Amino acid sequence: MTGGPHSPLAEPDGPRRTPLAFTVPSGRRRIAPVRFGRESRRDPLLPQRIRNGLLDDEGQQVVQVRLTAAEAANPAARALLDAETGTALHLHRVLVDTEYATLFPRIVGYELDTAEPFLLYAAPRGTAAVRTHVMSATDQRVLARDLMLALCLLDGQGLVLRGISPATVLWDGTSLQLWGLEGVARTGRPRTRWGRAPYCPPEQRRGEGLVDSRDAVWSAAQVLYQLVTGRPGPSDRAPADLGRHRVLAETLRGAFAPLAAGRPTPARLLDLLAPGAAGRIALSVPADETRPHREAFTQALRLKRQAPAAAPRDGSGAPAGRSNGEMLCPYCLETIQLDLTSLFVTDSKMQYQALDPSGISNPLRRQDIMRGAVQKCTADPDFPEHFIPVPYLTYGRPLTVAMVGQSSTGKSHLLTQMIAEITDGGLEPFGLQWQSVNPEQHARFVRERVQPLRNGKVLDHTGGLGLDGFARFVESLLLTDARGQVRPVAFFDLGGEDLVRTDAALRFLLGVDAMVFVVDPALALPLPHLDHARERWGLEVNRDGDLAFGTVLDRLPKNGPYLDVAAAMVLGKADLLRFQPPVDRWLGEAPPTALDAARIREESRDVYGLLRHHAGQAWLRPFDTIRRCTLHVASATGGQEEHGRYPAGAGPRRVLEPLLSLLAMHGLIEVNGGDEEFAVGPVPAREAEPSPEARGAGGEEAK
Repeated sequence: MTGGPHSPLAEPDGPRRTPLAFTVPSGRRRIAPVRFGRESRRDPLLPQRIRNGLLDDEGQQVVQVRLTAAEAANPAARALLDAETGTALHLHRVLVDTEYATLFPRIVGYELDTAEPFLLYAAPRGTAAVRTHVMSATDQRVLARDLMLALCLLDGQGLVLRGISPATVLWDGTSLQLWGLEGVARTGRPRTRWGRAPYCPPEQRRGEGLVDSRDAVWSAAQVLYQLVTGRPGPSDRAPADLGRHRVLAETLRGAFAPLAAGRPTPARLLDLLAPGAAGRIALSVPADETRPHREAFTQALRLKRQAPAAAPRDGSGAPAGRSNGEMLCPYCLETIQLDLTSLFVTDSKMQYQALDPSGISNPLRRQDIMRGAVQKCTADPDFPEHFIPVPYLTYGRPLTVAMVGQSSTGKSHLLTQMIAEITDGGLEPFGLQWQSVNPEQHARFVRERVQPLRNGKVLDHTGGLGLDGFARFVESLLLTDARGQVRPVAFFDLGGEDLVRTDAALRFLLGVDAMVFVVDPALALPLPHLDHARERWGLEVNRDGDLAFGTVLDRLPKNGPYLDVAAAMVLGKADLLRFQPPVDRWLGEAPPTALDAARIREESRDVYGLLRHHAGQAWLRPFDTIRRCTLHVASATGGQEEHGRYPAGAGPRRVLEPLLSLLAMHGLIEVNGGDEEFAVGPVPAREAEPSPEARGAGGEEAK
């Protein structure tokens, strides 16, 4: 794969002008008349098409990289264009005010959430090295220096450019420009097969091991060898005639090692070519603005570790005032328990018929019938008639999970995809099995919610399945953990605008076990590239936080300095921020197969830093108020809607991680250190030693 620019740059054909709307790197929207030339494939193995263009409002020559609607229907093709755009934007942010910006193509704009996504580059600078037969010794040294400069800059950002070849290396006679940004991968990610021999290193060609900055060193060395000798080198070892070429032999001998561990780093090679250049790069790159906020996260965790954990509300873990066998009805929110005299099953006409289980002697048949049976709830005679699945009442107290946020936050899409991931087996790697509480109800949920969303349809804002008002019951499942223990898990939706102080609402919150606070980035983050979404949805930035968060937190029972409910904060609609650090990193992470508490704290720290830096402390109130709270990024759809549909279908990303965190806090998933350490982190050695004040207090008590 070459991935080079469209070269040579020619004037676009014909006088026809087309208005083109796109987002510029600063985040603002631009509409410009454009004329495009003939289209071609950038690389036969890549789906992207490429054509030259002219933005007539400024006379700017551009190169457009695009996908047709048919190609964009392939999620892998969209992912490639997303990756290229994200890399170009990242490099623009980091290098725009430095002398190194010209080493990479300059992004002009992009439009990705559309049927035919595209990005625009400024016209390339120079000619592809593939057109150069042999390069002079002087030019060789300058090009080698620039190439290692580019690799060092990428390495400093945790990026590795795969696919470097004579087609992606441009030379204008004095300096280099490196294209092929669609081939960038993050350091430490599993290698995948990419590129062509001999330019891709042996490990990358086989798809073995983890991405390493020294992968690109092999590729760069192969390009330089071809420019010096006029021929490609061997694909698995150093060229036999390397010693005949002084520039190559002095600097690149180790670059041809068959394994990355045997090659020099880009920084080491750069310092051979230009002593001290690697250090100057580090000084020129802007400092991380979120560092003070990440340090504030560490301090907040330290305070949580020092605070005493709240005592259980009673010996069984059930809320105070509720006896064994009793639980909240998910509809009327009154207490209910199993009553074998109030059971019903549905007949062939979907009408309820009374069931007397005492006459069923066959245990297997009884178990099967009881799983499909429901109990009529009469706890609140003024509430409309409703029925509770029997399994919900027979496996002990349910684990209640409440989604919290304003109606625009995308809670219903997130919860739908979360449950869909469970039913697809997403919990199996963590030792959990699932079963529907009521097969008929679950089938209706899949039919009315999961299938339309997966097919790309935008879900209507709905009150859930069967309940209007404060707490909307959505779905319930039976989860079996690794020890064989079964527990019902019920999902509720708490709407911010509908919250009212009623006894039923208060009783419901007294029984909530876990909460998912969904942050809408359009409401929370005053970033320019979200202005277009805000305009489309009629929203404004709210510096005071989500109204629903405060209302719910004020109603939860407090036992000590922090609330004791388990919680996860989710920066939802994260596809809107997929090019914004640190969201770009986490959205690209592969789904976990095991819970790593340290990694979850790292993600929590990054999301905390982003919100504290851009949104303000008000949006972090759940984390500040609740002792056990993790933070996550997630996208229920993977992109934004267009005319009531998602152009590439709804592709969820990281929707299950918040629930995994909550299940770990409740002991359904075992984690190293236990659920307490999982939530607030281990006690560092320097914190383990009691303070003088604490030792003094202990001494007084001893007396």
